[in-house]
Amino acid sequence: MAVLLEGGCRVSTMHEGVPHVSGSLRIWSQIGKSNGAEAISLRILEFGPGRSPELRNRECDEVLYVLEGECKVFIEGNSYEVGPQTGIYLRPRETLSVENRGPEPVRFVSSQCPEEDPRIGPIGPIGHIGPIQVAPIVKLSDRRALPTADRWYRVLVDDEIGSEQVTQFVGSIPPGRAPDHFHEYEEVLFILRGEGRMWAGETNTPIAPGSCIYLPKRQLHCVENTGEGELRLLGVFYPAGSPAVRYEKTP
Repeated sequence: MAVLLEGGCRVSTMHEGVPHVSGSLRIWSQIGKSNGAEAISLRILEFGPGRSPELRNRECDEVLYVLEGECKVFIEGNSYEVGPQTGIYLRPRETLSVENRGPEPVRFVSSQCPEEDPRIGPIGPIGHIGPIQVAPIVKLSDRRALPTADRWYRVLVDDEIGSEQVTQFVGSIPPGRAPDHFHEYEEVLFILRGEGRMWAGETNTPIAPGSCIYLPKRQLHCVENTGEGELRLLGVFYPAGSPAVRYEKTP
């Protein structure tokens, strides 16, 4: 069951609730306008064997991250082979489908900014979008680790590959608890590995792989790593910016 913390911070698990099912695709909507977010969303997409229905954006940017499995992704007639630890950028009014050639599901984390209701299934003509100028696929291993204090982050999707609205990154947090801070953007987090506690003001709850977290703009918070190894997370925030920019509470 989702946990609500101070200021509207929300923590749930990736398969919480009843998924929307369309053919071989199942979608768990964990964060969005329906449960308190202002403009950002977080969904878990699970593609079974075979070719999925098409997903279409309207006027939002969508960023996806491959959690598990290898597959072929089709974006506006272009195909890309993708595997785990890969970021994907879907521009406004583009369509995406996935071909899973293995027996096990392929799982993505998706965020739309600003959130819109997904349209699943056949669609009609939507006009000329124009050629893709930069490949919308980014491997984590190809991105440079940027240090900030005692941790690092790697930016996957930003304006370098065409998104001016949203930033997607992967961050590493060492054992311990950093000072509480806040951002001037709305943010969602997905825990990739490690265990810890999510703090929002004076309230907290345990987090582990698969935890989905919503942070309202200017909410004082901290991700504490309570384990002995790395805690790694996927983050998406809107509007776009740098993960290194943070503000600490002044006395």
